[in-house]
Amino acid sequence: MNSSSSKDDMQLRRQIALRDGTPAIIRPMRPDDRGRIVAAFAQLDPSSIYTRYFTHLKALPERALDRLGDIDFEHLAGLAVTIGSGDDEVVIGSSTYVVFASPDGAKAAEVAFTVEEDYQGNGLARRLLETMIEIARTHHIVRFEADVLADNAAMLAVFGRCGLPMRRRRDGGVTHIEMDLAAQASPDHQ
Repeated sequence: MNSSSSKDDMQLRRQIALRDGTPAIIRPMRPDDRGRIVAAFAQLDPSSIYTRYFTHLKALPERALDRLGDIDFEHLAGLAVTIGSGDDEVVIGSSTYVVFASPDGAKAAEVAFTVEEDYQGNGLARRLLETMIEIARTHHIVRFEADVLADNAAMLAVFGRCGLPMRRRRDGGVTHIEMDLAAQASPDHQ
């Protein structure tokens, strides 16, 4: 693991603005985000939970929350989009990737996103994906994979508009996506 790169990753703070001008920040998830992430999950509609986790959950599993301390961007990445600051900081979106051993030997990661319904349509998933790609490339990850419910048109569109070469395979109600991170985005997507 390149510890200086991981240390740099943990310093990431990207200032963005929502469509209404509300300032927000994209930053790494931290162990002290546990309460904010639990609160954000509690705000999600059951349909959004199912769309993200492919099952109905009443609460995030403790082991998922425990992994906040394991984020190193080499094996596990986690980004949060927040508004407010200090005690009033609220998580409104997040993304993760988990590196796995792929059959072809390439360094690949499974990527996933969640955006609270009141903040969807602000381009947050797109901004999170762009940031995740940038970080993954510094860690020599050459492919992102994702399983997306086939009727999740919004997330499929986010992947489709990123401009990177992509393979899609539909299996029942799930679309499996493989994105080539080693390629450059086509010029009309940069």
